[in-house]
Amino acid sequence: MVIRLASDVEEALERQAKERGMTPELLAEESLRKALLERPSATAPEAGTLRDFLGAYVGAVEGTGEALSEDCGRRFADAVALERQQGRP
Repeated sequence: MVIRLASDVEEALERQAKERGMTPELLAEESLRKALLERPSATAPEAGTLRDFLGAYVGAVEGTGEALSEDCGRRFADAVALERQQGRP
């Protein structure tokens, strides 16, 4: 097979081959092999759930024990009201 290359590609191929101590033909074959044959498939591998993916991280943070997620709206409103009373915008 003969492949015609643009002059800039040919020059880059020759330069890279020389730097690597190989022939341009071997470098071209190696590059094509990597690009065409060793490329991972376009489809995602069969995966489990998001929980399976993140399982090692679930519950990895210790909290204070305080139920910070309860009454969030009321606590936020109280904090805003307190800031306004103290003259902060």
